[in-house]
Amino acid sequence: MTDETNEIMEIIDMRRIWRGGALAAAVAMAGCGTAAADGAQEGASADEFVRVINVEARALATERFVEEIRLTAVALANQDVQVAAEESGVIRELYVDRGDAVSEGDPIAKIDDRVLAAQAAQTRAVAELAQQTWERRRRLWEEDRVGSEIAYLEARFAAEQSAATLVGLEERLARTVIRAPFAGVLDDRYVDVGAMVSPGDAVARLVDLTPIKVAAGVPERYARDVRVGEDAMVEFTVLEGEPFAARIGYVGATVDPQNRTFRIEVEIANPNHLIKPQMVANMSVTRQAVDDAIVVPQDALVRVEDGYVVFVVAERGGVMVAEARPVTLGPARRNLVVVEEGVMAGERLIVVGHRSVADGDRVNVVERGE
Repeated sequence: MTDETNEIMEIIDMRRIWRGGALAAAVAMAGCGTAAADGAQEGASADEFVRVINVEARALATERFVEEIRLTAVALANQDVQVAAEESGVIRELYVDRGDAVSEGDPIAKIDDRVLAAQAAQTRAVAELAQQTWERRRRLWEEDRVGSEIAYLEARFAAEQSAATLVGLEERLARTVIRAPFAGVLDDRYVDVGAMVSPGDAVARLVDLTPIKVAAGVPERYARDVRVGEDAMVEFTVLEGEPFAARIGYVGATVDPQNRTFRIEVEIANPNHLIKPQMVANMSVTRQAVDDAIVVPQDALVRVEDGYVVFVVAERGGVMVAEARPVTLGPARRNLVVVEEGVMAGERLIVVGHRSVADGDRVNVVERGE
């Protein structure tokens, strides 16, 4: 080989040596990085084992729990009728206006009664004549036996017929004054002076708002739980103040095929007429009551594969840890639920931080009462 060839071979051998050294260095560095990473994981694991989680807890105690059925209800007038005319004629006078309060029997409107008044006067005269004729015929026949029995009977029945006709006309005459059938508020008026009305024509709308009814539809699955006399609470979101306490006064006998509910009604006082028909309300009906129940917030429950668990504070090895307890749940109301099995009175339930702990985690407890 020539000198130039030897020189080329030496350069190739040097490059091979350099590449081998670089590869060895890379492998060594990779090994050091892996060892450092393993050390970091061991350190992190050790830190996680001794971590302490701050939680809030409350002591469990027994109490009376009332399960409620929550319903959407609507207010209804105690009575709501269209007051109608009973005679034909022209409206001559109006006694009340919209929004006025009336008592039972108060006049609302007056129909022209001149024709009926004349007929009644004529019938009254005929009835008086018939009555006098009957009295004379009766004395002559019963005391003196003068006349015939047929004339006696005709006079008697003529007097009775005239009296009955007069009563009918006087009744019709009285009905020309349209009166309130019950005490309430005249919510609307449909006629003015001069309007022609016939029997059955609506003249005004009269509503009774004291007391007021509140009706709701109860799902059919609660048919065994809702009875007349049960307690109910009614709350109107548009009105300020405490909910109204009431008792169920009516339970429907049939189920509506459209929404599968049956109707219930309660009555509540409404002296100031603040509650108006068709106002929407929230109604709660007592379904059942449980004495000496352990009640927890539903937010304290943690969903697991086979049900629910709660976390309580327990002592293990001289330190406070979170302990998971599978629970059996009972009736619920709003954000509260009865725990039938799994915890006991006196234990401390974790209510804040329970979603950040696992069974056996150390905890720093901040007690709070509710």
